[in-house]
Amino acid sequence: MRARCPICQKPTRSEQHAEFPFCSERCRRIDLGRWASEEYVISEPLTEPNASKPPTKTQPGKRNEDRRRR
Repeated sequence: MRARCPICQKPTRSEQHAEFPFCSERCRRIDLGRWASEEYVISEPLTEPNASKPPTKTQPGKRNEDRRRR
């Protein structure tokens, strides 16, 4: 499978790169660091279908104000 590395945009192939979809260990670690530092966020929490309270909506890529104060 062919794709572009989500970090540096270099072409990458699943057959050639063990870190696929990343082109290298470096790009894989950059992505992991972005998740760890909460640079990437999931816009809405997952909830059970029968949850009594609707989920709090946030804009994609934005953090809730409460989470910044931790």
